[in-house]
Amino acid sequence: MVTSTTAAARLVSIHGGHSGAFCRHAQDDLAAFVAAYVRQGFSWVGLTEHMPPASDRFLFPDERVAGLTVADLHRSFHRYMETARHLQAAYRGRLELLVGFETEWTTGSADLVRQLRSRYRPDYIVGSVHHVDDLNFDYDAETYQAAARAAGSLNELYCRYFDQQYAMITMLRPEVVGHFDLIRIYDPDYRARLQVPEIWTRLRRNLETVRALDLILDFNVRALAKGAVEPYVSAPILRLAVDLGIALVPGDDSHAAAGAGLHLEAGIEVLARAGASLDWRRPGPRRPA
Repeated sequence: MVTSTTAAARLVSIHGGHSGAFCRHAQDDLAAFVAAYVRQGFSWVGLTEHMPPASDRFLFPDERVAGLTVADLHRSFHRYMETARHLQAAYRGRLELLVGFETEWTTGSADLVRQLRSRYRPDYIVGSVHHVDDLNFDYDAETYQAAARAAGSLNELYCRYFDQQYAMITMLRPEVVGHFDLIRIYDPDYRARLQVPEIWTRLRRNLETVRALDLILDFNVRALAKGAVEPYVSAPILRLAVDLGIALVPGDDSHAAAGAGLHLEAGIEVLARAGASLDWRRPGPRRPA
């Protein structure tokens, strides 16, 4: 339900997702996404395609099937940055576009993020973790179960995830932390698991670090598009983030132009009920380490 409070909130997306031009598991070109945001009256949007992988071992299965290499994905990323900057200039005055990218966290990725930041000077980055101990866990249910087996248990997978997320946050200091509790993606018992003391202690540490570094949490509604009952972050994490005074900003993490803005109003309603500020904070320039 859209209330007067949420109706007054500006439409924004801090995690603008991925287009078919630069991501094998997405659809449509980047211009189609931007046009969709303009039609819906968005105030500002962050463009956040994936960074290239640090080595061929981290290619996604669909990229392997397509015969792509790391070199191919570096060239694609370069085209993305050029395209995004062109759109940023072309839409000036109609839609504020911020040009960023989404990180990986694998062996070699920290150095690569620094190189990409230095070369392309993005407006901001979204710090995300899609691997635990170099094993991808969110591509599908099979990769998730394989990562859990490698970790020894689902509880240990969560612990390893939040430990590696902490390393990512402290080393990269991303302006935005993406889908904070993505590790629950294929776990039907995630609500109980998040309350396990060794898991909750770690995620609380990470949130306190987000606050100390004055970063923003991506309130990612992509989970709703995939059938989940709540966005990333889940309700108990949201309550803690609000209590800690952390800025939360909605992101649609869209993977097709038709998904631009999808479920954002529902996400804004959740934020309003939780007492989060609806005066959305833009991701600012990187703070010195």
